[in-house]
Amino acid sequence: MHPAYKLMLIAWAAVAAWVAFVILLNRKVHPKALFALFMVELWERFSYYGMRAILVLYMTSELAKGGFAFDDAKAYGIYGAYGALVYLTPILGGFFADKIMGFRKAIIWGALLMAAGQFTLFLNNQTTFYIGLALLVIGNGFFKPNISSMIGRFYPEGDPRRDGAFTIFYMGINIGAFLTPLTCGAIGEIEGWQYGFLTAGIGMVLGFLIFMWAQSAGWYETHGLKPEEEAKPIIKGISNQLIPYITTLILIPIAWLLILKNDVVDVMLGILAVGILGYLLFLAGKYDTVQKQRIWVIVLLLLFTTVFWTFFELAGSAMNLFTERNVNKTFLGMTFTTTFFQSINPLFIMLFAPVFSWLWITLSKAGKEPAAPYKFAVGLSLLGLGFLVLTLGKAAAVAGLVPAFFLIMLYLLHTLGELTLSPVGLSLVTKLSPAKIVGMLMGIWFLSSSIAHQAGKHIARFTTVSESKIIQNPEFKKYIEDQRLFEVLSGEEFGQLMKEMSVEKALINEKTLQLLNQGLESPKYAVATLQIQEAIDRANNLSNETQRQKALAESQKTFLVYSDNGATKDYGIVPQSKASELLDGSISGTVISSLRNDSLDLGLGVFRKLGLFAIGCGVLLFILGPMVSRWMHGIK
Repeated sequence: MHPAYKLMLIAWAAVAAWVAFVILLNRKVHPKALFALFMVELWERFSYYGMRAILVLYMTSELAKGGFAFDDAKAYGIYGAYGALVYLTPILGGFFADKIMGFRKAIIWGALLMAAGQFTLFLNNQTTFYIGLALLVIGNGFFKPNISSMIGRFYPEGDPRRDGAFTIFYMGINIGAFLTPLTCGAIGEIEGWQYGFLTAGIGMVLGFLIFMWAQSAGWYETHGLKPEEEAKPIIKGISNQLIPYITTLILIPIAWLLILKNDVVDVMLGILAVGILGYLLFLAGKYDTVQKQRIWVIVLLLLFTTVFWTFFELAGSAMNLFTERNVNKTFLGMTFTTTFFQSINPLFIMLFAPVFSWLWITLSKAGKEPAAPYKFAVGLSLLGLGFLVLTLGKAAAVAGLVPAFFLIMLYLLHTLGELTLSPVGLSLVTKLSPAKIVGMLMGIWFLSSSIAHQAGKHIARFTTVSESKIIQNPEFKKYIEDQRLFEVLSGEEFGQLMKEMSVEKALINEKTLQLLNQGLESPKYAVATLQIQEAIDRANNLSNETQRQKALAESQKTFLVYSDNGATKDYGIVPQSKASELLDGSISGTVISSLRNDSLDLGLGVFRKLGLFAIGCGVLLFILGPMVSRWMHGIK
């Protein structure tokens, strides 16, 4: 069995035991519907975070590996628009549930659309790719806001069990986020990206079946069956019950176009953001001084929380590709997949969320709990420190690869920043908002995540790596002492090869060898091959024949070397240490490590600036803290 699958099974076993324990502990306290909805949300998050883990990797992967070979900038644009729309459509889905469908129908329709989206992505071509993303975006809009709202219906105002119920539900979100990279991510990387989408789709179907089973068992009683207050006829001659489905058919091609032409989303969200901020400031003027200043606080902290999420959500885009290209994924004697690192944040949330809950309660009882702006300042500072800690890894980098420890530390600090800022912000909006507009202001607060995803694409593009531009830049000559080699690498024909394949394959391509040896009396450039003994041993331990053959193929390495007669060199089967020595000392090793060093410098340079900017925002909030605290008028 592949080591990644062993880790996956261990994680699933541990989570299953923990979920069983939580349900047994709370089964007499909460209604059965909570545990059903907990499992449904777990599988929905399994689907969403599956996309977050593999989407950018899939888009930028080579055609030969089942990807689309998109350049980084294009992939970041699609990912940003997808994330922005995912957080935008719940506004419409929430309206339809409140006024027409009821929560249950909205959840069912959303689940079916998302499952269809994942299965459409499984078809693995560019046309169905955009349709699949559109289905996921619209499906999320119907599903996401309404399952949380439905849980609230089981607990009347003032019910002491309410907070505990949402804590259990929040755990479901993070369990789904934790398991997904270890499952969809691992399957996608090992078996093929399309199978990662298939796994996510199967997970969404399981969530749908659990929801329907609980409904047939009568666990939901009458909750979420009908809207609290049905809307008047919206379009004359068309039943309101048909409107959500007609709207879905209209929105799918619109979402498809917005994801494809994602720069339009920049303009759309920019206009929306300016309009909303202007409206909030106008609205504040209608209230007395106390309430007006409290709305000012929401507006101010909304700006800072947008900065936080813009940087934080780079985890699924720029950080994902940085991990793929510039992180040594061997840690504590194990080699992990790229997507594995996406599971670290939710794992840390599950570990540290109870600690933070205890901390705020303890500080509050002692009269020392800091006001919200100071918590926000700490959150932004921790976010910035995470990026700066990663940049420290450059000193320990080997062949352009940073040790995994520094990436894990980044995610630890980012998680602590998230726990300091995110729950506080949600709670604060409900406390500071006028009662009549609390729902609207909560929706606007979530809109910051939509804007953050779209803004993040522009930051991610600063880390864009164009291997051909790096290699063909005259500055690359500092790594290459061989003048003939440099001339071939910087030539048009090698540049064309890099558009069609990876640098590793372009270096050993027959055309490259012809160019290098052209005009020489005796060829001195050749291809060498070897097999790694440890990789063969691991492959032979796999029971699945397909996986075994794939692992055996991956144990073979082919690379460019110097040779006295231009003949292919076969080093046979060698241990890992010897293989590393031969690969690092080869022409291919020199070019690839030099390329990684340049891309490492580029990425860390951007992350360093982000870290300093985030810390600067934190410092600014500390300075503004006394004024903002006064505007809150006693609310912490």
